[in-house]
Amino acid sequence: MAEPYTILNVMGPYREPRESALSFDYSIQRPNWPTPQGIRVKIGLEEELDVLKTNIMQLSGGTAGQQLRVNQILGRAIGDRKLEIANEENFFNERRDVMIDPFTGTLAHLFPRLESWMHQEQDKLRQDIKETVGL
Repeated sequence: MAEPYTILNVMGPYREPRESALSFDYSIQRPNWPTPQGIRVKIGLEEELDVLKTNIMQLSGGTAGQQLRVNQILGRAIGDRKLEIANEENFFNERRDVMIDPFTGTLAHLFPRLESWMHQEQDKLRQDIKETVGL
């Protein structure tokens, strides 16, 4: 059973050194926690962001600034969904500082849930990008 949580703050995206990934730092609070906890969510550039951006949404073109903004919007959406999946899987029930890696390797079994969400949300994400970025 997933426990409720509140996202207090999100910082990022950051480019991970020596990795092909972006990361977002979340500060979350649960009703039974005395203080907020930090969680870093990594988004694999090729394995997650490009799958959504290129394969599913088929976005291309735009200026460098527009592409940067698209990556920020999609990366944050992926990060939020990965945080939900991690909560459903009880990743941060007992631990205090948690790192959620890209859904590859040992976490590859979680990628189909993320990919299913990508297909479901593509129209909403496309509308957000159209309104915000103009693509």
